[in-house]
Amino acid sequence: MGYKTIVGLEIHVELSTKTKAFCGCENAYGREPNTCTCPVCLGLPGATPVLNKGAVERAIEIATAFHMRINHKSTFSRKNYFYPDLTKGYQITQTDEAVANDGYIEIETDDGPKKIGIHQIQLEEDTGKSLHTENGTTLMDYNRCGVPLVEIVSDPDMASGLEARLFLEKLRNTLRYLEVSDVKMEEGSLRCDVNVNIKNTETGERSAISEVKNLNSFRAVEKAIDYEVARQIELMEKGESELRATRRWDDAENKTVIMRVKYTASDYRFAPEGDLGPLFIDDEWIEKVRAGMAELPDVKIARFMDTYGLKEYDAKVICGSKKVADFYEEVAKHFTDYDMLSNWFMTEFLRRVEVTDEGEMNVPFEGKDFAYLLEQIKSGKINNNAGKKVFRKMCEEGEKPEAIIEEEGLVQIGDASEIEAMVKEVLAENPESVEQYKAGKDRVVGFLVGQVMKKSRGKANPQMANEMLVKFLKQ
Repeated sequence: MGYKTIVGLEIHVELSTKTKAFCGCENAYGREPNTCTCPVCLGLPGATPVLNKGAVERAIEIATAFHMRINHKSTFSRKNYFYPDLTKGYQITQTDEAVANDGYIEIETDDGPKKIGIHQIQLEEDTGKSLHTENGTTLMDYNRCGVPLVEIVSDPDMASGLEARLFLEKLRNTLRYLEVSDVKMEEGSLRCDVNVNIKNTETGERSAISEVKNLNSFRAVEKAIDYEVARQIELMEKGESELRATRRWDDAENKTVIMRVKYTASDYRFAPEGDLGPLFIDDEWIEKVRAGMAELPDVKIARFMDTYGLKEYDAKVICGSKKVADFYEEVAKHFTDYDMLSNWFMTEFLRRVEVTDEGEMNVPFEGKDFAYLLEQIKSGKINNNAGKKVFRKMCEEGEKPEAIIEEEGLVQIGDASEIEAMVKEVLAENPESVEQYKAGKDRVVGFLVGQVMKKSRGKANPQMANEMLVKFLKQ
């Protein structure tokens, strides 16, 4: 008996505008509670909303990045429900006439590229935030109330937890490149709900959809989906059924927990937002926004492969963080051996420089300093091992490479007569290795090169040492 997993995502992204969606209050995280509020976002009588133009333009950028059809006309509605964090008793949002529809994000799976459809993105406002205290009371912070959001609704095209995680990673990186949001899950600027059910491929029977909330990481999204799939398969094989339900992810127990059963379809009594007219977006506005858009990840990857000759895998790793990609280009301005640069980035740089899940990194030196170090290695002034030692100290202490090379006395010995003298000493000290070479054991050359390097305290040019050793051994 086979089963097909069906997954769709609803993603809320807070937009990085200076002010809120429908008023002039500052859109900022971490301010003192209830200090970024006004009659409009508090829903006081007589206060009317005014749409934030910047929020619309960020939505246009997002729609463009995800290959969506931007609608020339969209409308706002009131989504009615009661909850303490909703000051007006309704949320201003979009429903049937949203800002954009019918897009996709392409992910890489083991079976090749796969397009995950995006049904629509809609502009709306965020709610306030409930703060639960230790003594059992709940306090309300309305600073977040009215912050502009886009809700990104995917098609149910994902077939596993892994595909959902890959989709979210691609989405987050794209939004980070666009700089339309800081997409930090821990701060609530990126939130994701999962809808998952299964289908028996032989009988066509489907399980009830579970909506999973309280997901605070992409790894939690993947684990929650995999858990739900296993749970629903077990129910179906037992012949049991359940109603559509909302569940939450328990990170400590690694399982989903029932929150509430949906006995009837949710009725939010959507009604037109009478204080906001239709939103009209013409082609001229769209083109103006697109002209100012940042370079997208896939475009940057292709450009890095073309300009710097990077392999596809290397380009994807380096462009996985905009900060890393920007630093690579800064170094490339001063050092044009791109093969060597790529090799050092993929090994030493990414091993020593921490890149966070948010794509942030802290490099205690400038791009031209890294370029200087690579130039010293390429020119033979220091050897590769010495270069790694210098780079480690640059990362740990932020010191200039030229100062480290001088302090440590790492300038490579390139004088032929000096290296020749050390080679002769090593051969005289290791007659048994000479005999082994004569007997056809070429591997002893590596050992002898190591002895020369040891005698020179790592300063000898290893290529010259190798060539001289082979020359004298053959004699």
